[in-house]
Amino acid sequence: MKTSEIIVFIIYLAFMLSIGVFFFFKDKNGGEKTYFLGGRQMGAWVAALSAGASDMSAWVLMGLPTSIYALGLGQVWISVGLAIGYTISWLLEAPRLRRFSIVANDSITVPQYLTNRFLSKSRALQIICAVVFLVAYTIYAASSIKACGTLFNTVIGMDTTVAMYLAAAIIISYTFLGGFSAVCWTDFFQGLLILGAMLIAPIFAVAILDPASSATVPVEYWNVFSSWTDILSGLAWGLGYFGMPHIIIRFMSLKSQKELKKSAKIGITWTILILFFSAMIGVVGRMFIGFDESINQNSLVFIAIVRRIFPGVISGILLSAVLAASMSTADSQLLAAASAFASDVYKPVIRKDKASDKEMLWIGRMVVLMIALLALVIASNPNAGSIMALVSNAWGIFGAAFGPTILLSLFWKRFNFQGAVAGILVGAIVDIGWFVLLASTGLYELLPGFIAGLLAAILVSLCTKKPSKEVQKLFEDALHYEE
Repeated sequence: MKTSEIIVFIIYLAFMLSIGVFFFFKDKNGGEKTYFLGGRQMGAWVAALSAGASDMSAWVLMGLPTSIYALGLGQVWISVGLAIGYTISWLLEAPRLRRFSIVANDSITVPQYLTNRFLSKSRALQIICAVVFLVAYTIYAASSIKACGTLFNTVIGMDTTVAMYLAAAIIISYTFLGGFSAVCWTDFFQGLLILGAMLIAPIFAVAILDPASSATVPVEYWNVFSSWTDILSGLAWGLGYFGMPHIIIRFMSLKSQKELKKSAKIGITWTILILFFSAMIGVVGRMFIGFDESINQNSLVFIAIVRRIFPGVISGILLSAVLAASMSTADSQLLAAASAFASDVYKPVIRKDKASDKEMLWIGRMVVLMIALLALVIASNPNAGSIMALVSNAWGIFGAAFGPTILLSLFWKRFNFQGAVAGILVGAIVDIGWFVLLASTGLYELLPGFIAGLLAAILVSLCTKKPSKEVQKLFEDALHYEE
């Protein structure tokens, strides 16, 4: 069985790497916009599945199902919150963000968009955003790399640290070579694989499940309304979508508003299915396997189900979905962080807008390498926390820092540059402060961070000058922009 699984893994990894090589040669004459945003030429299917796959990292196959497996149905509120947040972000945020980013001097990164949205000559916002990106994405990428190490260690007995380095090398290679186009196309194929695996595994497990097994599960496990903190914290996860750079940049990359509407339907459907079956894996796993502390500690419920049911080749294909989930998120995070540093710090601040397209490409690639190495250091630290914990930390920072600011920039004409800076800083600081000082409350730090960031952005905007007529005109132009 191990030999079959290893062969499948090798074929899968080689295929992912070949996509990066293909786009390296295809787009070798492209510039900064091509490398970081695919030239705004993404179609509906690729953008939708790429956005979903870049979001649904290994936590949706390992972290979330294991939380439900161990702690009970009270954890399904995370799935509910994510489904609601994702749907709203596609329907309300995506159409405006694409139009606004084009009108705001054809912005290709989130920090660049926010600066251009207020016609500001100050680089403060771009630098603040880039710093938050580098910190949060390094933590987020660490969770994906750690998941790869856990997978290889569990399945084929490879040393966890060696496995992390191998996975990181593959992810770095195709992101380094192919940029945004390679990331989106690998995510597209990986999104299909993730969905297929999450449909097949729990359905087969249910088919062979002993109906009497539910009696072995404690009664309190089935309590959906376990506590108010579980409900609020779970629903708060959905707020993260409004400020998640590697997801909302997909909204900016679509080639037309028509494609965006089609993409929204695909993306929402895919995500709801993924979240439903993620929860189902946790519940079915509890009945199918029974509680096992080693499975809980290492987030292995999906892997355990697959390896107990399917023969080697099939289990190898299904377990490749864990690789897919890990890689599809890590590559997006690396590229988003690299684009933020290269476009928003290196080019305008360090090089004073004198950097050539070729220079920008190589700076972006060097940042990809740097962040990946830092993420490896975090992932290989035994005290770094679980996969779900690392994702939770990064998700909270992004949602609290950028969610309120992005939404206000799209829907409030009175919003100004000072309010945007305040919203990002206060949201991030409160999120981190709550995690450090008030984690014992059981309330997910994203919720108080988001509320604080929203209030700070509104109050500072109202206490400072109105946006100039030019900025207000940009807002109106974006609302009425037609292709």
